[in-house]
Amino acid sequence: MFYGEFEHAMDRKGRLILPAKFREVAKNQFVEKFFVTRGLDKCLFMFAEEEWRSQENKFKTMSFTKLQSRTFNRLLFSGAVDVNFDKQGRILLPQYLKDFAEIKKEVMIVGVSNRIEIWAKNIWHDFYANSRQSFEEIAEKLMDV
Repeated sequence: MFYGEFEHAMDRKGRLILPAKFREVAKNQFVEKFFVTRGLDKCLFMFAEEEWRSQENKFKTMSFTKLQSRTFNRLLFSGAVDVNFDKQGRILLPQYLKDFAEIKKEVMIVGVSNRIEIWAKNIWHDFYANSRQSFEEIAEKLMDV
């Protein structure tokens, strides 16, 4: 659904414009609302509402008697915010999410199939540089064809 890497910058009011390609996918899929929350590896996760509800149902089944489940759910759901595009395709990210992801001005918006990830540009480049060498090794371990 969402694919590719796009470099963008926050505007002076702290708004982020989503790539036209992602806005077009959202329009074609009749997505009007997204949810943004704390992600993994210092990025933000952004889900279309339907996908968010699907993920939410999975996470709600995790046992609240287990510390790791409680901690994960607290951090994921307490950080969540619903966002809508303005007429120019911009969204406003809360400061606590920008702080979490260390986003200042320059960002990378990355399509990861069922979600969009929003990264501080420097952190994305570090992640990519540190991960690309092991791409084939990871593929071998994950894909038992």
